[in-house]
Amino acid sequence: MFDRIHKAGARLFGARSTPSPDGPGGSRPAAGKGSATAKRPHNLFEAAAVYVSAHAEDDQDRIDEAAGWVSPEALSFGVNELACRAVVALARERDESPGTVARALLGLPAV
Repeated sequence: MFDRIHKAGARLFGARSTPSPDGPGGSRPAAGKGSATAKRPHNLFEAAAVYVSAHAEDDQDRIDEAAGWVSPEALSFGVNELACRAVVALARERDESPGTVARALLGLPAV
């Protein structure tokens, strides 16, 4: 399963690697002074990490900023990959199955 996800991501990331005139995700806000965006474009995994952590912290400005770094499809893929990796890491840490951990995180009853 993860093989298919990684292959899809590689295809998606490869298609996104050619920068457009407006940046990697189309138009995006101008970078601030000393910002990393002034030096290099953000990749989909960086955007997903900032997007998810901003949601966890309820920081709408960072959510909007991260959403502008890549296409909605790329962001969706990155968030999905982050979720998969987080569930696998927690499952290993807790010595439980990924399914059990995912259900617990979502507040669903055990199967």
